[in-house]
Amino acid sequence: MPDLLIVYHSLTGGSRQMAEAAASAARDEVETTLKTAVEAEPDDLLQADGYIFCAPENLAAIAGLMKDFFDRCYYPVLGRIEGRGYAQMVCAGSDGENAARQTARIAQGWRLKEVQPPLIVCTHAQTPEEILAEKTIGQNDLSRCRSLGAAMGAGLQMGVF
Repeated sequence: MPDLLIVYHSLTGGSRQMAEAAASAARDEVETTLKTAVEAEPDDLLQADGYIFCAPENLAAIAGLMKDFFDRCYYPVLGRIEGRGYAQMVCAGSDGENAARQTARIAQGWRLKEVQPPLIVCTHAQTPEEILAEKTIGQNDLSRCRSLGAAMGAGLQMGVF
């Protein structure tokens, strides 16, 4: 059975909720491993057949601990995971586009295959208090995350990507 690895970082809970929603749906289709960016290692990437990367956008960039995951894992797996499918989810206070572009550039360097456009959930948090507060992702957005997880799982199960 194919393996899906979901790597996420979350300081205020938004990205965690998104990753958990995707994982719950993907588990109906494939073996699914959910790891924080701090826990994930190069071997996790090597063992998986596809990936979902999920992180908040902080200061118009991917969150630092997610970037640390990519920094730690990039060269050890370079040349060893080409062609595998990936998707990404971004939890953003504004638009999330720059974080999505950064993740896409890293995935391009790994020669991964983007299987759908980034899923961006905008919380509209703009003040320091709103930004640092625990997030509650709405059911409509969590449904979108579950759909992404189910689609990744089904695609891996069918060998589409």
